[in-house]
This record gives sequence, structure tokens and C-alpha cells, in this order.
Amino acid sequence: MSEKLPLEFGLDTFGDMTVDENGQKQSAAQAIRNVVEQAVLADQLGLNHFNVGEHHRDDYAVSAPDTVLAGIATVTEQIKLGTGVTVLSSEDPVRVYQRFATIDALSNGRAEITAGRGSFTESFPLFGFELSDYEKLFEERLDLLVELLKEGPVTWQGETRASLTNQQVYPKTESGTIPLRVGVGGSPHSVIRAAKHGATLALAIIGGDPERFAPFVGLYRESLKRFDKPQLAVGIHSPGHIADTDEQAAKELWPHYQTAFGRIGRERGWGPMTYEHYDNEVKFGSLYVGSPETVASKIIHAIESTGANRFDLKYSNGPMPHSLLMKSIELYATKVIPMVKAAVGKEISISY
Repeated sequence: MSEKLPLEFGLDTFGDMTVDENGQKQSAAQAIRNVVEQAVLADQLGLNHFNVGEHHRDDYAVSAPDTVLAGIATVTEQIKLGTGVTVLSSEDPVRVYQRFATIDALSNGRAEITAGRGSFTESFPLFGFELSDYEKLFEERLDLLVELLKEGPVTWQGETRASLTNQQVYPKTESGTIPLRVGVGGSPHSVIRAAKHGATLALAIIGGDPERFAPFVGLYRESLKRFDKPQLAVGIHSPGHIADTDEQAAKELWPHYQTAFGRIGRERGWGPMTYEHYDNEVKFGSLYVGSPETVASKIIHAIESTGANRFDLKYSNGPMPHSLLMKSIELYATKVIPMVKAAVGKEISISY
């Protein structure tokens, strides 16, 4: 069988701590205000989605993405607002539902939740959770969140929070639910779990050829059919930066990318971040860096090789100045996306 799904484009940010035009470090408060300004531009340019991540460390300004999204909701008109991701393992699903139902009200129905385990673990000790419960926490809390999103009385029992019996949770949304995505980094079990819950799939592809993830998209579509769920969107989340030329884009991003990923690499024992590795990812992997023509070509390959119908560019990667981020957003919306749509159409045909 086959059907068509609309092609959609979004932006992801973790609210990286940034520097100004003179290389001076800016405050977390300024970085958050800049994120709001970036979201407003994305809305004005007609992008479909804007997603804000959650972190609890000093290289990111945003630890409460739902609060930032609530602010963005009041100054935007059309763009859908979500997380990238909500670290559900260390969150109370009841509060997640309540906060996003509130964002949904403020935005006139534009809220979206992306639940994930996240690639960092700082939230576990911060909020009193054990890393040994990593899998159990996510499984149980996702189960509960799915029940809450039905917006009826909830009866639920588990081991990681208090049970609920015929419990109503407020406020209710005007539409009757909030769209749910599940962020996946490459685990077949996670793909099947997303399908089982009827959640859309968000694939974090941060290295290598995106075609490697095509089997996960196929597994997801087969699993949706097996669980008697409708065919849903598949999104790709990948980092990148756009400038007028390939050389300019690579030059602008490199020192900030080196700062961000060099630190993560040292923390995780990956070894030093080299320009050779960076250049290889730019040319052959999942770093969408270059001129609008180059980035459009890479996105077309990603969509056509995986069967995804949504692409979210993680446009903030290290302490890059706000002005360069704004320019990248502008080029993405006004140059890159029209070229991609011209090549692949406004809808994607999927087979299952």
C-alpha cells in the first residue's frame, strides 16, 4: 500500500551559550532572548516547526524549554512549537502534559511534544534519579504520557511514580490531544516502541550517511501497520549551517563546532575533534553545511534515501553569534526549502 504525507521543515536549537560579534561570551538570559527572536524569524518566514531542547549544563542556556516555548507562543502566529527533546525519564509526565496543554492554549493549538531519553544524563542526579533505572523510567513515563494525552480519566500503575486511579488532569486542550513524537537515535526497540504508542518518529542523525537509517524507517512503517496505527510522519534531526558559499559556511561554523563537540568528545573519551573529521562530515556525512544549493542537495538525498517527510535543521552548534544564526535561518527558509520542494515535491509518497 502507499499514501502521501506532506513535506515539512523545521528548526532545532538547544539554546547554546553564544558569543557576540566581538567574541565576548553572552549571558544565558541573552541567549534565551535570542532564541525567541530566532523563533519569530522562523515564523515570519513560514517554517513549519520550531523545537527547543532541554539540557542542564553550562554550555546550554535552556533547561526549561516549555517555559521558553510559552514565551515564543505569544509572539508567533503559525509555527508549531515543540521540544527537541523533553527528557521524559527525569520528568513527571503529569506536569509535562499540563505545561504543554498550557502552551497549546497560548499558541492556539500549536504545541507538540518530542519525548526522548536525551544524550546527556545530568538531569538524573539533579532530580534524584538513578542511571540504573534509565530504561525503566523512560518506558513507564512514556506509557503514562500516552494515557494522559487521551485527555480522559487516567488509571495507571508503575514503579517510578505514584499510581493514578480514574484521575482527571487539567487543563484540557481544545483539540483533544497534543501531537507526540518520540526521539530515536538508532535503536530498533525504540522505533517499535514509538510505533506501538502511535507516536511520530524523530530520527537524530548526527553523523554518517543518512541512508543508513532507511531500515529504521521501514521498520517503523511495518510496525505501524502491525499495530493497526495510521501511517505517521518520520522526521530527521541533523546539525548544519548555511551561508552564501560553501567555504564561508564551513569557515563560520568550524571554531564553534570544534568548541562544542570537542568538549563533548573529551567528556566521552572520543579523542580530539579534528578539522579532517569535520570536513568529512560536511562533505559526506550528516553535517548540512554549505551554500543553499549544497545544503538543499544534501537534504534531498536524506529525504529520498530514508523516506522521511520532515527535516529539522539543528541550526545552533556551539557559541556562534546570533547574527550568523539569523542569516542561516533566512537562507534555509528562503533558498534551501524552495529548492528541496522543487526537486521532490510538496508531498512524499510512502509505501508499507
